[in-house]
Amino acid sequence: MERDREDLSDPKAMRALAHPARLAILSRLGADGSATATEVAEVAGITPSAASYHLRMLAKYGFVEDAPPRGDGRERLWKITDRQLTIALEPEDQPDVREAKDLLIRAVRREADNELQRALSAVSQESDEWRDVTRFQRLTLRLDAAEMGRLSEEIEKLLRPYYARHRSEEDAPPGARVAEAQVNLFPHAKRPVPGLPSEDHGTGAGA
Repeated sequence: MERDREDLSDPKAMRALAHPARLAILSRLGADGSATATEVAEVAGITPSAASYHLRMLAKYGFVEDAPPRGDGRERLWKITDRQLTIALEPEDQPDVREAKDLLIRAVRREADNELQRALSAVSQESDEWRDVTRFQRLTLRLDAAEMGRLSEEIEKLLRPYYARHRSEEDAPPGARVAEAQVNLFPHAKRPVPGLPSEDHGTGAGA
């Protein structure tokens, strides 16, 4: 059972988490379960010694922990913790907290965008079965704040049974793979209005 949601507010913890290698490590552990420093190093594109350092830093702030040993138990295994983390931007945030939150949100979005780009590049190589159920959608909604809150809760409730971190290969049906859902719910901010270009803009007039 997952713990209650926890809003991140420690600037040091958020800055520690915002490192791209650490986000890649967490993604690997969340998708495939426990792993050694060497195994996560391959995914993050770093050396095993660097991976060990990043894992220790993630453990320091409670994002990963020791996992049960495998085999002869000589290798140290790591897994992600059950902390259900959120980043809430609050009006009363101090400048250092807001800066750390912005940094982490942007880092997470970059990692998510990278995952999306890899999927786009590989979609033509997928089987018809997987290609037919792959979706890249952007939808514009009209709703109030209460409705958006309920929608967020319903989406999470719908996705929760499929979380890879809690659903082992043995529990999933044959042929199951690790997939990703990227959900963003936010009110539109006012779009800057650049104004109309001059009538001869781009026409080559005067050339």
